[in-house]
This record gives sequence, C-alpha cells and structure tokens, in this order.
Amino acid sequence: MQHNTLPTEIVDGLVSVLGLIRSGAARTRPELVRASGLGRSVVTERVARLLEQGVVVESGTAPSTGGRAARELALSAHAGVILVAPLGAGRIRAGVTDLSGRLLTSHEEPMDIALGPSTVLGRVHEVFGKLLADLGPTAPVWGVGVGLPGPVEFASGRPMRPPIMPGWHDADVRGWMAERYDVPVWVDNDVNLMALGELKARGSSPGQDMIFVKVGTGIGAGLVSRGELHRGAKGCAGDIGHVEISAAREVVCRCGNIGCLEAHAGGGALVRRALEAVNQGRSPYLARILEEHGQLKIEDIARGGQEGDGVSVELLMDSGRLLGQTLATLVNFFDPHVVVLGGVLGGDSDPLLAAVRETVYRRSLPLATRDLFIERTGSRKDPSLVGVASMVLDELFSRDQLSRWLEAGSPRGLPVLPRSVS
Repeated sequence: MQHNTLPTEIVDGLVSVLGLIRSGAARTRPELVRASGLGRSVVTERVARLLEQGVVVESGTAPSTGGRAARELALSAHAGVILVAPLGAGRIRAGVTDLSGRLLTSHEEPMDIALGPSTVLGRVHEVFGKLLADLGPTAPVWGVGVGLPGPVEFASGRPMRPPIMPGWHDADVRGWMAERYDVPVWVDNDVNLMALGELKARGSSPGQDMIFVKVGTGIGAGLVSRGELHRGAKGCAGDIGHVEISAAREVVCRCGNIGCLEAHAGGGALVRRALEAVNQGRSPYLARILEEHGQLKIEDIARGGQEGDGVSVELLMDSGRLLGQTLATLVNFFDPHVVVLGGVLGGDSDPLLAAVRETVYRRSLPLATRDLFIERTGSRKDPSLVGVASMVLDELFSRDQLSRWLEAGSPRGLPVLPRSVS
C-alpha cells in the first residue's frame, strides 16, 4: 500500500503539535501556540488535520481564565493498539498497549531463546492472538515491537551474531512479524528498551542523562542523552558486557574472547562460582536450594544476598566491584546524572548496589560524581514492556514516519518503515 508523503513544513508543524499533546506539555490551542512558537493559524490548521485523521480528539474543556473556555486536546489513545514482546534468554513476555503506551494486558512464560526464531516467534504470535482475543473487540493493530537479548542492527531489525541466541544471526524478525500483521515493526536490544521504559517511568524526574545497566545472565547498558536513547551508528552502543577487565582468572566468554566483564561478573559466572562454593561446603544455604531444585539460578544468589548468606553476599559484591570499575570509566566519559541498575541481579541486590556505588564514587572524577545518583530501577523491576511500547510509539509519531501514514489515518498496510539509527 503506497502512502503519500506530506510537505516538510506541514510535517514539522504536525510533529511539534502532536508531540506537545502526547507529552501533556500543551492541552489547548492557545497553549500550543505558546509552547510551539507557531502562529495561531498554523496551529489551528495542524490541529484540524490531526482531528480529521482521528489521531487527536477533543477531550473536554479547560478551566476558564475569564474568557471563553478553550477545548482540551488529547491523543486518541484508543484508535489503535500496539503489540509488544521483550524476549529474554529464558523467558518471553508479550503485551498489548494503547497508543498512549498504557499496558492493557500481558503474559509471561519460560522459553529458551536458543530454540530459534521460528519456534520463539511462533509462540509469541500465538500469545499475541490469545491476548487480543481475551481483550474482546479492540481497535486495529498499529505496530509491533520486539526486544532481543543480543546485539541488534536497529535500521534493519536483525540480530547480529548474538552470543546466547544460536540460529538468530541475521534473522529477519521485522519481516516475520510484518508478514503476519501488515503493520510497521521495530526490533531493538533488550537493554535499550529497559532504558526507554525507565525513562518513561521517571517522567520529569532527573534522568535525562542516564546509564541504565542490566545485570542478569548477561550485562549491558542503555545510554540516554538529553532524554533521547543513544544507539550509536549501528545500534550496539552500550554493550559493556564485553569490555575487557583485569581479573585473577582467565575465563572464556560466550562471545569467544577472554576477560570480558560479563564472563566474570554476569549471572553465569556467579552461578559457576556458587556451585564451586557448594562443592567446597562453604554455603549450606545454596546447598539446600541445589538439593531441593537440582540447580542453582541467579535469582537464588540474589535472594541469598538479601537473606545474608555469606557466599552469596561475597559473589554479589565481587560482581559489583568489577562492574563498578567499568562504570567508573563510563561515568568519567559520559557524565550522566544517574546510573540505574536493573535486571535480576541489578534490581534486587543490595550488596551488588553497595559495591557498585563504592567503586564508582572512589574511582571516578569528583566533578562527575558530585551530583551523581546510583540507584536501582523503580517499581518496575523489568520496565521493558513499557520500553518496547515507547520505542514503537516514538517511531510511529516521529517526523520521518508520520508523513507516510497520516493521510491514510493509520499505519496499517505499511509494514516496512526504514529509518537510520540516531
């Protein structure tokens, strides 16, 4: 389906007006004139176009300031739905949101990402169908977002040699989903999406310059600069898990190199060392879990750290110190306002957080740490569902994409929307 492209000056005004309405920064036409810097007639025409296409609705009347009360404007959140699926190494999550990013329903279940794209994406497709059926009559699907636990070339939506995802290299995830839903699809690294979710949750609170660090089976970071996610030239900015560190033992990483941060401080490394400690009789706590369940998981170590198991605390603090050394370099280089820890270990471990804080504050420049906050993620331990929705909606309503579908009233029928990485 071929959609017409609007003139540049019209698109600029539409994006400006719609962005202010979406963010809540301006809710009436007079507020839009003041906030956008556009003339009154231009704002009136752009609002009229958005109303005509059903993207914006008049939602009520603003309080009167002495004259005629102005009509309030809002995004037409129920005009469409977004399908979101952040996939992890050992689980899948899927959800449906409205056009404001509000989560309507979701589902989570265990699944090994190593089963390959056909199996995993096929199951995600089944879950999407069930979620939509359970919601009953809904608005049409406007977009799909997928998160993957490995490097993703954002422009193409294809994973690139992901260490823990055999069979996924160069898989056309975007095309697979677009073929089934006939809507735009975006794919990104899971840590970037967690960073977007955290940014959304923070709202206007400090965090416009942020490093979000996922510490779980693997280690990665999402970089936010002036409120915008920084993906780099190809989409792999922030992959700190494979930064080389100095350590007493040489350990081969899943990527094939030796000395990677993830190989020493990630969840796999901690489980390996925890099993060694159990065999040495050093942790009755972990030995009991191993006997009861037949395996140790990184969640067990995080829980052990909270409950005072000495070995768990030692492992988590060692991980935190190694992570802190790498983050200290990033803090000096990037100068963020806040470092946020998430993931199974980062979001749940007091010992790891304490070790990261101590190391970063000790090894970074005083000016870089003077007002630096280092904290765990907020109430959402995994903000990636919200982050996937934010990615899709930000792209759909961006300058590049809005002009391609607005005249038709929705992006349905335009499954591929190429975009360069910012």
